[in-house]
Amino acid sequence: MNSIEKQLLNEPKRIVQNVITAVILLIFIMWSLTAVDLSNFTSNGLAIAKNILLGIVTPNTDLLFTFNTNGVPYLLVETMAIAFLGTIVGAILAVPLAFLSASNIVPKPIAFLVRLFLILVRTIPAIVYGLMFIRVTGPGPFAGVLTMALTSIGMLSKLFVDVIEDLEVNILESLESIGCTPFEKIRYGIIPQLSAMFMSIVIYRYDMNLRDAAILGLVGAGGIGAPLIFAMNGYKWSEVGSILIGLMVLILIVELISNKIRNKLVRGY
Repeated sequence: MNSIEKQLLNEPKRIVQNVITAVILLIFIMWSLTAVDLSNFTSNGLAIAKNILLGIVTPNTDLLFTFNTNGVPYLLVETMAIAFLGTIVGAILAVPLAFLSASNIVPKPIAFLVRLFLILVRTIPAIVYGLMFIRVTGPGPFAGVLTMALTSIGMLSKLFVDVIEDLEVNILESLESIGCTPFEKIRYGIIPQLSAMFMSIVIYRYDMNLRDAAILGLVGAGGIGAPLIFAMNGYKWSEVGSILIGLMVLILIVELISNKIRNKLVRGY
């Protein structure tokens, strides 16, 4: 009997705890099932689902390959631009907030207050921010950019903090011992440790924002979401199919490219 088997046999038996956990999970599942209401599930819903599938199979090729402001390619580029600019602005604002909420960089009371602010930012859904900014700036891509930026700050700051708190402090102590200035410590001690992971996190967030930007179009914040909901409300299923095909292709391409870039960054790190 090897050491691993001995350690496994010596593990305490938690039968009671496991049974209690399983019962609690079962209760939550049964409670959740009570919210399922199939009374509104009608034949009309099945017909709509069938029409959407037929629209994907027989899309409106004119809309799919038209390069004017009403065509799918233009709307996809606009959606990409909204997600990209929103991610960049959010990342720039998230960096100082991340350092201010890192307990190994600033005093703990300051870190706690900044983290509390970031938690409050993350609690509000993106679509709520979208509705708020539309009231301020009016409908359009600018409201989408502001929404993407604000929703990105919360998540990016949280992930940045995790990376900052894993900094190798011995490097900073070595640089300080040889008389390096604070700028030199940041340039040669902090940035080389953080840059690859920061970039990987930003790319991951852009991938998420691309999907959120399409949803924000539903409330008028620019992008491809608004034409999609208009086509569905007008029962123009071939146009719905064209928009969905373009959206699926765009997300697939962006995800493949972002995964390759992130893998290279992480390996390099």
